Amino acid sequence: MYKILVVEDEDAIRRFIKINIKRQNWEVDEASSGEEAFKMIKDKLYDCVLLDLMLPGISGIEVAKKIRKSNEAVGIIMLTAKSQDQDKIEGLESGADDYITKPFNPTELILRIKGLVKRVDTVPLQKVIKDGDFELDSEKREFRKNGEYIELTPTEFAIMELFMQNPEKAFTRDELLDRIWGDSFFGESKIVDVNIRRIRSKIEEDAANPKYINTVWGVGYRYR
Repeated sequence: MYKILVVEDEDAIRRFIKINIKRQNWEVDEASSGEEAFKMIKDKLYDCVLLDLMLPGISGIEVAKKIRKSNEAVGIIMLTAKSQDQDKIEGLESGADDYITKPFNPTELILRIKGLVKRVDTVPLQKVIKDGDFELDSEKREFRKNGEYIELTPTEFAIMELFMQNPEKAFTRDELLDRIWGDSFFGESKIVDVNIRRIRSKIEEDAANPKYINTVWGVGYRYR
């Protein structure tokens, strides 16, 4: 049973989300502020946090950053009424795995949650992949560079797992969207670019001149 935390200050929206989640027979908790969410996350492990961007007091951006400092494994889907590209990018760069713009179809939201949690629950083809400087343990969900542990979000981990299973293969953005986010994702391909940028900041010595994840101009990305 999935454990979901809904962080939303508007009562009607929070109830609407809760009703649809409970129809899946999943466990769901509610928080109306960032401060309340922090207390709940300290006491309980969640599979996914649905996080409103515009919260009173501490913003959803700051909440996402704090969650990531304490737990890289939990999935985060940002809920936003804003449609501007910069808001989406800022939400993703704060640590969110996905975003969905309000108003949204509840079926789409459920599919997004399932897709995100599946990235963690999927049975790996290879339990441990060793390649050059890197070692990825799919069973323990651990990633290391030269023996040093590097924290990756569920989405970042899934991307690195796919890359390391397919070294030298150039993936288009659409291929990465299909393989990582799945058919339930109806957003834009820039979510791929933001996640690649986050991974580079963690594994590259010089993210501006990447050694491991190269941009294939006119195509997408390749792991070398």
